[in-house]
Amino acid sequence: MQTIDFEEFAKIDIRVGTIVQVENFEKARKPAYKIWVDFGPELGVKKSSAQITALYSKESLIGRQVIAVVNFKPRQIADFMSEVLITGFSDLDGNIVLSSTERPVSNGSKLH
Repeated sequence: MQTIDFEEFAKIDIRVGTIVQVENFEKARKPAYKIWVDFGPELGVKKSSAQITALYSKESLIGRQVIAVVNFKPRQIADFMSEVLITGFSDLDGNIVLSSTERPVSNGSKLH
């Protein structure tokens, strides 16, 4: 495992937001959703794609708070521009389990 200095970690902007819209991502190579996340008044709504269809329905995602890296460069995925990276962990079957907060917090709150 490579180690980093705290200053390097501090460059990563990790925030919480609420999912407000979800669509099937038909052009993705693996099953995925197009997801819009509200990060509050400072950042607004940002887009991401996520391969989480195995564990989450579109309906179950609306209103869910997620943790995301918001300062990566945007990434073109097929015909969709992903602006943030929604974080999660692989379960025993390799499916992604979304990371979230232990209780609700304000959209746009930064990870400390």
